[in-house]
Amino acid sequence: MSSLPIRILGIDPGLRRTGWGAIEVVGSAVHFLGSGTVFSDGDDDLAPRLCQLYDGLKVVLDRIAPHEAAVEQTFVNRDAGATLKLGHARGIALLVPAQAGISVGEYAPNAVKKAIVGAGHGDKQQIRMMVKVLLPKATFESDDAADALAIALCHAHHRTSPLAVAAGKRKRGVDPAALHPRIAAALAKAR
Repeated sequence: MSSLPIRILGIDPGLRRTGWGAIEVVGSAVHFLGSGTVFSDGDDDLAPRLCQLYDGLKVVLDRIAPHEAAVEQTFVNRDAGATLKLGHARGIALLVPAQAGISVGEYAPNAVKKAIVGAGHGDKQQIRMMVKVLLPKATFESDDAADALAIALCHAHHRTSPLAVAAGKRKRGVDPAALHPRIAAALAKAR
């Protein structure tokens, strides 16, 4: 098993608030690096708001210098306008790391919840609790930042799956089975 550190930036896109969370994986150990929220001004038009998200995520990316990134996929709801706006924010969340040459994993909200909580329909409180169990030193100012850490943890788990390895998406660092026992142990502990 390799012990090269891998920094992963998780991004929970939103037009008003985009959460970010950074972790470092060394072997089977996962360490909290930071988290926060990038805001856009709700009084501005769409284009300036997207620029605000872009600039904010660029600052985070430059500071964290991740090896990989992960972004939550868009949840489609009944409000088509809101879904389209979220899609714009998600586009920025995909663009910033891609421009830096960083691979980006994409995960459905239910996949993130299942990887962290053990069920695809966990609520915000369960996500926050499990992020604290998996990353005891983690601090987060918002649900968006906690969700972004959950996305990063989900990516850390799934990036080493046999399918990811077979597809050539595994870059370096973690043994394919390294994180699963840790997540299983944390789930058992929380029950």
